[in-house]
Amino acid sequence: MANPGRVRRRWRLGFWFRLAAVLLWPFLTIFTKRDWEGQENLEQDGGGIIVAANHLSWFDPLSLSNLLWNNDRPPRFLAKEPLFRIPVVGRIISGAGQIPVYRESTEAVAAVRDAITAVEAGECVVVYPEGTMTKDPNLWVMTLKTGAARIALATRRPLIPVAQWGPQEVMPAYVKRFRLLPRKTMIMRVGPAVELSDLYDRPLDADTLRIASQRIWEAITALLEQARGEVAPAEPYRSNGSSA
Repeated sequence: MANPGRVRRRWRLGFWFRLAAVLLWPFLTIFTKRDWEGQENLEQDGGGIIVAANHLSWFDPLSLSNLLWNNDRPPRFLAKEPLFRIPVVGRIISGAGQIPVYRESTEAVAAVRDAITAVEAGECVVVYPEGTMTKDPNLWVMTLKTGAARIALATRRPLIPVAQWGPQEVMPAYVKRFRLLPRKTMIMRVGPAVELSDLYDRPLDADTLRIASQRIWEAITALLEQARGEVAPAEPYRSNGSSA
């Protein structure tokens, strides 16, 4: 993550969040290179935002955190609840205020509720709208769950799309293996807020969520095309699973 001394910090962060920043910043600086564009879109009006990003690798939460921390947007991720039970890791992410997602349970709605509260309090909430790492064989963005759209429409705050490319070179999807050297470039493309204001006064039903999620998918996919220099398939890969 960014050197905590280089960027003005207007946030009151706890011990565990700052510990994670101090530990990860040197690691990412040494072992990765940056190719970032569009960070100005993270500024908005200084209030809460939702960041919706594609998910390629177990490594990309680190590269995405690096981008956000370096732009004075300390992230609060929606993360799968089992991560909170891993020794040491669980203590750090819990202490840093990350939001657990209880999949396939009656508590699943709590994650969206907590995310809405965080955004309304002025924080940066990060959602992987695919709901998991992409299963697309070519690593394009899959069909999206509805969580990111729900949070954005409930809060009426900017939803910022982000495309990542490069983390999968460090740690391939679904493979617990690091390939740190030679240094890999983390390509990040940050887009302008997705236009959702025309949906604010509509009922928050399946049709509204479908329209919003389609716009989010299109925005992230367009940015990923820029990052990769390739053209994405016209239709997203569909994975099995229920909506978030």
